[in-house]
Amino acid sequence: MIRIGKISYWHVHAWDYTKQAEAHPDAQIVAVWDENPARGKEAADKQGVPFFESLDEMLAREDIDGVIVDAPTSMHREVMVKAANAGKHIFTEKVIAPTLAEVNEIIEAVQKNQVKLTVSLPRLNDGYTLAIQDILKEGLLGKVTLVRSRLSHNGATAGWLPEHFFGLAECGGGALIDLGCHPMYLTRLFLGESPVEVNASFGYVTGKEVEDNAVATLTTASGAVGIVEAGFVNNFSPFAIEIHGTKGTILYGTPDSKLLIRTSEKEEYSSSWVELPVPDNRLSAFEQWIAHIQENTVAEENIAHAVELTKLMEAANLSASGHRNVRLDELKG
Repeated sequence: MIRIGKISYWHVHAWDYTKQAEAHPDAQIVAVWDENPARGKEAADKQGVPFFESLDEMLAREDIDGVIVDAPTSMHREVMVKAANAGKHIFTEKVIAPTLAEVNEIIEAVQKNQVKLTVSLPRLNDGYTLAIQDILKEGLLGKVTLVRSRLSHNGATAGWLPEHFFGLAECGGGALIDLGCHPMYLTRLFLGESPVEVNASFGYVTGKEVEDNAVATLTTASGAVGIVEAGFVNNFSPFAIEIHGTKGTILYGTPDSKLLIRTSEKEEYSSSWVELPVPDNRLSAFEQWIAHIQENTVAEENIAHAVELTKLMEAANLSASGHRNVRLDELKG
């Protein structure tokens, strides 16, 4: 049994991960710490587990094997370095941290203490992502020239996002660094190469401290372009993926959850759009984390995606605030 200390209920997905732990036969939440003691005590009481006023005290417990981190993004470096140094395995909400320098400090502590880190990047495990990767490996689109991914909801206009999700100091940004993480890591994945430059524009439709409407353009050395779109201000904006290449195109979610292809590389796909089957999702990031602990393996691919995600988000924030293109090699690690 993997005994878990829950670090904060700040994030909107905190209870989702609690439910995943409750549903897993080899995981159990046994303690809670929260930077907001009232919220933390309420969550602990609800689960019938002890609440700790001190994070250090909770991390010192020998009957805790790992932690789930849902603290404010601004606290990720502090709490994860502490957890790693205490020998606790770490499952965390994205992003790992808002800057590459902070991420590198976390990764160094994780490696030094040989704990297992997994980051929640759930759409990497979805069936449509797996199917698209197979199509790209077959070369059915030729050379990928453009990837576009969009994810938006009405959290700001409908008022259901918690107010602290609009605080720049805690969050490190708004729609892009939160919801936009998903189209960002998918766009990077489907491009198949690391972008060299990022240009981002932020909109403030509802007048919040952070952006609620955002787009980032990723440029690669080969000339391929990625377009990442995110927002908190749309009622009916479907999750969408477009991948265009020199030989064909893939569409997903425009608006239905269907995977469509048209390409000159296969005769049966050349004359009209063809719907392709979408396989089942693979194990969730949380299930993968538990498996890495049990099997003493490292989530190398997951961590690499997560580090790259922080690079792209840091570059996007610098671009939007400075109204300029930002090269990834400018970032200080």
